Amino acid sequence: MTDCTHGTHGRNVYLAMKSPDEARESLHSRFDWSGTLDSETVAATAATGRVLAAPVRAAISSPAYHGSAMDGVAVQAARTWGASEATPKELTVGPDVVFVNTGEPLPPACDAVVMIEGVQDLGDGRIRIEAPAFPWQHVRRVGEDIVATDMLFTRHHRLTPYCVGALMAGGVTTVEVKRRPRVLIVPTGGELIAASDVGPEGPPPGAIIEFNGTMLGELVRQAGGEFVLGTPVPDDLEALVSAVSSGAREFDAVLLIGGSSAGARDLSRAAIAEVGEVLVHGVTMMPGKPTVLGAVHDTLVVGVPGYPVSAIVSFEQLVAPALAAMQGVEAPQRREVEAHPVRKIASKLGLEEFVRVRLGRVGDRLVAAPLPRGAGAITSMTRADGILRIPAHVEGVEAHRSARVELLRPRATVENTLVAIGSHDMTLDVLADLLRARGDGSGLTSTSVGSLGGLKALRDGACHLAGCHLLDPADGTYNVSYVRRFAGDEPIRLVHLVEREQGLMVPPGNLRGVRGLQDLAAGGVTFVNRQGGSGTRVLLDYELGRAGIDPDAIAGYDREETTHMAVAVAVLSGAADVGLGIRAAAKALGLDFVPVTSESYDLAIPERFFELPALARLLEVIASPAFRTRVADLGGYSTARTGEVSTP
Repeated sequence: MTDCTHGTHGRNVYLAMKSPDEARESLHSRFDWSGTLDSETVAATAATGRVLAAPVRAAISSPAYHGSAMDGVAVQAARTWGASEATPKELTVGPDVVFVNTGEPLPPACDAVVMIEGVQDLGDGRIRIEAPAFPWQHVRRVGEDIVATDMLFTRHHRLTPYCVGALMAGGVTTVEVKRRPRVLIVPTGGELIAASDVGPEGPPPGAIIEFNGTMLGELVRQAGGEFVLGTPVPDDLEALVSAVSSGAREFDAVLLIGGSSAGARDLSRAAIAEVGEVLVHGVTMMPGKPTVLGAVHDTLVVGVPGYPVSAIVSFEQLVAPALAAMQGVEAPQRREVEAHPVRKIASKLGLEEFVRVRLGRVGDRLVAAPLPRGAGAITSMTRADGILRIPAHVEGVEAHRSARVELLRPRATVENTLVAIGSHDMTLDVLADLLRARGDGSGLTSTSVGSLGGLKALRDGACHLAGCHLLDPADGTYNVSYVRRFAGDEPIRLVHLVEREQGLMVPPGNLRGVRGLQDLAAGGVTFVNRQGGSGTRVLLDYELGRAGIDPDAIAGYDREETTHMAVAVAVLSGAADVGLGIRAAAKALGLDFVPVTSESYDLAIPERFFELPALARLLEVIASPAFRTRVADLGGYSTARTGEVSTP
């Protein structure tokens, strides 16, 4: 047994990380998967997605008879020669011609079909034609598509629904396919609990809902395998060794979820080394670096990182290609497009980074807005339109420079998506949902960077619209002066979306007795702020100035969150006692709310985009009763002026 790492003070140290390509090569060198999977016989009708273990030949020809390809009359072509408009030919039904419909067998001695449009029915069993037919005109001949004994598919071919159709046409009712790779998935960690054991109050402190196992299982199924999800194993070396050892005897691959990093309680590497060999510990990719690749006898054992996005990247880069190799096929490749990041994306030298992005076409280019990069943010995968890969030898991607992006959604969906960058508001999610509900492919994607960040993105051509709610302290107006100052020279229109209440969000019962902004500086409460450049931050600083409150006197003023919901969660979780945000966010999480003021939330949109069909559909949704009803249900909004358009 060999091991590429050593323990240091109870920790696993990455001594020789490998690149993703090197890690895949390590597996290729260690395993011979050519004969791993036995074959089995299945019905052709149930073979979609299966990989053939043997070549398949047609049992019958298709078509199996000469048949008419058109409605018309079947004839012997030689009888029609010489026919023209000047010298039409008259033929007798029965001896000379036979009326046929599409798909009917060709009568004996006939070798052509004249379309019904070229036939004049003279009555009394006589017809007239004014053009000759040539042999086999409008006829589907025997074996035109498939000839009996033709090889339909070679071994190692993955069958699609089209392939199943060809099998049926060729008279093939059963096929010999490779057994699906069997994968055991073992979650690790005593903190894991099943989703079915969690009540409406959520998991108890320290407990984590185990969902990685099911997610990876569905990825296994998508890759052509089948899986068994084991019971979570605690952080105990003996228990892990037992799970790995027994799993290696029964399955083609074993995935240990969690425990693959370098911590003292990360035991996956040690468990693999105990009964097999560790091939790789640490892969130069982010997320996914702590992956462990090992072999126990001839079974692949993978220590998959516990963070969900790390687990996904680890699976897609290393496990999926291995499952494909077992089946004798290539792992599918995603389609790539050129896109332009809306801002610089930094990365670490030496690590290939997989950045989740939202995509949309703005003008003549696709733009890519990066999503949160935390390895634990599973929603960054569910929201992503693509993956922007930054090579290990570069330190990042410059803003507005072309970069390659792997598509996670159809290109047409991306092309028909409006891009919003700017201030966060819950009504944008309502707009996105109602647009999708139209069923015409319309979409809206939004990225929260604050109101000023949105206007700058608009100026840089990185989005179609920017949500903003920026108060001008000089005259008390919203957004107009900021659009003039930051959005550039292009003509902009403001579409009023909602009027909304801003106030202090506090825990249920307001036990701290917060009554207004003056209590923030009185001591005894901790605050959570919005980021600089956001409209809420501008509003707070304006109101603090009016009240003569020094921001330095507020505990937590420097702690920043990027959305109203993030502020609300901080208050709900006890990480802060109070935060400034919209009433709808407080209502959503059951917080109490102390009103401070109301404000205008507008969409800044360049005039040229008003010609886009997608924007016209968005404006229709904004003006719809359904939107107003949904907004009213959120609480804290007024739609009295919703849809009004003005020019700053």
